Amino acid sequence: MKYKLLLLALLFSACLYADNQKPKTTLTEVTVYLEGAQLTRTASITLEKGTTAFTFDKLSPYIQESSIQISGLKDATVLSINYGVNYLSNAENSEEVETLKKNIETLKDSITFEENLISGFIEEMTLIQNNRKLGNENEVVSLEKLKQLTDYFRKRITAIKTDIFKSNKKIADYNKTINDLTKQLQAFNAEEDIKTGEITVKLNTDVTTNLDLIIKYNVTQAGWFPIYDLKAEKINTPLELAYKAHVYQNTGNNWDNVQLTLSTSDPNTNNIKPDVNPKYLNFISKYSAYNSNSVIKSYNYKYNPTIKTVSGVVSDENGLPLPSATVLIKGTSIGTTTDFDGKYTIQVEKGQELIFSYVGYETKNIAIHSTTINTNLYPDNNTLDEVIVIGYGTNNISNTNSNYTNKVREMAKKEDWDDEPAIKIRGVGTINPNNPPLFVVNGVVVSQNEISNIDPNSILNVETLKNSSETAIYGSRGANGVIVVTTKETTSNGDTIEEGITNTRFEIKKPYTIATNGDITVIEIEKYDVPAKYNYFTAPVINENVFLTAKIGNWEQYRLLPGEANVYFEGSYSGKTNINPLSTTDSLTVSLGVDPNVVVKRTQLDDFKKTTFIGNNKVINKAFEIEIKNNKASAIDIVLLDRIPISQNKEIKIDNIETETSNYNEDKGIMKWKINLKSQKSEKHKFSYTVKYPKEKRVNL
Repeated sequence: MKYKLLLLALLFSACLYADNQKPKTTLTEVTVYLEGAQLTRTASITLEKGTTAFTFDKLSPYIQESSIQISGLKDATVLSINYGVNYLSNAENSEEVETLKKNIETLKDSITFEENLISGFIEEMTLIQNNRKLGNENEVVSLEKLKQLTDYFRKRITAIKTDIFKSNKKIADYNKTINDLTKQLQAFNAEEDIKTGEITVKLNTDVTTNLDLIIKYNVTQAGWFPIYDLKAEKINTPLELAYKAHVYQNTGNNWDNVQLTLSTSDPNTNNIKPDVNPKYLNFISKYSAYNSNSVIKSYNYKYNPTIKTVSGVVSDENGLPLPSATVLIKGTSIGTTTDFDGKYTIQVEKGQELIFSYVGYETKNIAIHSTTINTNLYPDNNTLDEVIVIGYGTNNISNTNSNYTNKVREMAKKEDWDDEPAIKIRGVGTINPNNPPLFVVNGVVVSQNEISNIDPNSILNVETLKNSSETAIYGSRGANGVIVVTTKETTSNGDTIEEGITNTRFEIKKPYTIATNGDITVIEIEKYDVPAKYNYFTAPVINENVFLTAKIGNWEQYRLLPGEANVYFEGSYSGKTNINPLSTTDSLTVSLGVDPNVVVKRTQLDDFKKTTFIGNNKVINKAFEIEIKNNKASAIDIVLLDRIPISQNKEIKIDNIETETSNYNEDKGIMKWKINLKSQKSEKHKFSYTVKYPKEKRVNL
């Protein structure tokens, strides 16, 4: 009876899942965002009349369910789409990971074998020890037999202990190897027993049909971030800028030979615009907790998973170091504090953001994007005077969907023309009604024949101009209207660049394979020869080093993102710097590192190290000398900055200010010298001031 019930249960299960087919899917395209990715898979299915369920298995367990899209349905109807994780199926691993896991299992089996040997030896030892009694009350063991027995016990016990020692040594060696292999697995970011995801789609149709389905969905555990190489051979040559993308993924599926697109979009960004409501002031109890308004800052740096150690300097609003500031990895208890010079170093094993804080100052969160993160903290005044939101630039493109647009595209598709096609724009000039409109491609006037040679897939936008104000810039040539064609831009590698309203897409021409192990795949997007103006900069009041900087104009055209850059100067590696193009200035200045051949020294003059008292006031005299020496073989232009303190209290007076030949900003107290310094020459600059304040007070000089 039990056998019949079991058979019926199996038959019921078979009938229940008979209509649930599992077609194979092929991963064809991947769009990688700054955080996350969109995967496109294809599947060919035969849909029988009626309702059929299809399960697409062996997918990533990190799929965002709300992002699933199914297309290619023809007349079929989607009844339901469900996503789940199959806990009985493990995700695929790379060949290296599988080999490591097999080696670990083999070593564990070897350890078990040695442990079994040791157990047998111990049992034998126990048996020998329990049977060492010689003879009995009625029988005396002879001396010869005693010698034989003791010799046997000694040799056998020695052999057993030696074998146990050898087995323990093997176990120790195996464990050491397992520990090394486990660390290597961790380096591959290989998680144990990653499950797989499944998408189940229920379709309905009135007739049997063959469908080529396209399944799209977003996943986490993937992304890309920019890395730049900045190379300057000489200070009078263009700066070579290599724009590289570092792509990583640990989604549970390998991306084999896929068409890759890199997008500067981040689908995880909060896209809901904020509502600004009235703020009402009223008196509150002095014992009430005050909740200041929290503002979402826009730093736009993206997490770099390859960073293991971060160092930097934490400064105040004046650029002075903040000792004992706290640096904490968000979401953990791992942290450190800055030293007397505001410097810190922290090991990053997990976490994606650093939290910088100091008593009386606003807390700042910054994504772990670079091995060097310097930041300034500002006093927390519980007020917000201004919010600056910096975002990606927009490019307003007018897409004209008209018969004229379609006709231009049709012209571009046709390979051979018997007669030159005639295109006329309705509602334009009639002076020469038989003349065609003017064609402009990427700002260049072309003929109709040249239009026909354009690949239609390369057309980004077609715009029709027919008003006199629009066509005026083309003179009489535009009397019959102007058709403006914009094609997609390409890089020097042949990759296509698509500029969208809110993001840029780099369509990589070469197919790529990216394993699901978290390793970095480096893709070179573009190389630029960037005209740059080189200058030296020093501010010895903060840092007694001289920095070489490059100022880049018209930098928006390079579509840069905030990121870390490797700097090479005069053929040598100079270190790292950061590029932050999210600025409202018309030029981008990057630091190329410290030049040891230009020396600066700031000293306080002894003659002015004195304090006097006038009535109830203390008067302190301050004077400094800055010396710069150029040890290079050529002259340099250098900008020197220093400062005079500014009083924030009417009882503190700054007088007798002498700023020499500098350009002095009285509001900010900043002195600026622009110096052209000849080779092997030095130059000195002095400035001085006095500070007067009540003698019973203290001032942070």
